[in-house]
Amino acid sequence: MYVSEPKTDIPAEFKSPLQEAVYKKLAELQISFRRVDTGDAITMDDCIAINRALDMETVKTIFLTNRQQTAFYLFVTKGDKPFVTKDFGRALGVSRVSFAPADMLLAMLGTPVGGATALSAIVAPQEVRFVFDSEVLSHPYYGCTDGTPNGYMRITVDDVFRYLTACGRQWEIVDL
Repeated sequence: MYVSEPKTDIPAEFKSPLQEAVYKKLAELQISFRRVDTGDAITMDDCIAINRALDMETVKTIFLTNRQQTAFYLFVTKGDKPFVTKDFGRALGVSRVSFAPADMLLAMLGTPVGGATALSAIVAPQEVRFVFDSEVLSHPYYGCTDGTPNGYMRITVDDVFRYLTACGRQWEIVDL
């Protein structure tokens, strides 16, 4: 798995409109970050070298929908924590959630599989609910993609919520 040396500057070339919007918003909010360029990191196992390079734990970000595809959830949890749809549904009082299709991830969050991130708040429609596992808040740093499956960054947990607020988003915190 290729992982570059950590950097504190923006990419020389943006790979997507979402990635560009994310870095512009971070600059506007004066949120500092450390980032690495990587090979395509699709699974949490792919993130082990990224975690070492950035001295943090990458979160697991999952895009979910109900059976009718009328309700959408971007769920963020610890990278090493198993995800159980039944527990998630019970915590939110919703039944039967499943992974949203890849084309919906791209259309609604501006990213392909492997690039899901709460930083998509800048482009996500209002019907997407942002939900965080409370355990994510126990770490000082938040490790996530920059909207691409080959760009990862570390920012503070506080800055994630400052970013969401600046994007006009609310969020929920659940205990799973």
